[in-house]
Amino acid sequence: MTVSEFWAVAANIALALSAPYAIALFMYEQSRERKVKNEEMYQELAEEYAKFNDLLIRNADLRLRTNPVPDRELTLEQKERKRIIFDSLISLFEQAFILVYEQKMDRDAQRLWSTWEDYILFWCTRPDFRAFLPELLPGEDPDFVVYIRKVAKLEA
Repeated sequence: MTVSEFWAVAANIALALSAPYAIALFMYEQSRERKVKNEEMYQELAEEYAKFNDLLIRNADLRLRTNPVPDRELTLEQKERKRIIFDSLISLFEQAFILVYEQKMDRDAQRLWSTWEDYILFWCTRPDFRAFLPELLPGEDPDFVVYIRKVAKLEA
């Protein structure tokens, strides 16, 4: 084998090995980028829920994190604030559902979704929240509507 033939064979071997390596590296980078994107998305959603909790603190008189106040004991202004707060919550839940929920989730997606599922379960145990659902859900994502109605029915 001559030197030029040796280098030709070596170049072909290098080319044959580099293509699978490049593909594997590309797939790994895509996976890593997707994971970082999911983590950033989750962080943004968590920040929105923290803002929502600040809203609850500013409206502590409605007792939305403790035992519900019967509507007959609320003023019209308190009832309106409660409706607006529940509307904001539904929007946040819908956003999380659209961005995170999937019928078949891998371990990472399930981990991200489980926190939101806990939040949804907590709120669906509240009779006052469930009572507002019929007026809050029209116009929302159809799959989300089916999901939250199912959860609300189970928690009723």
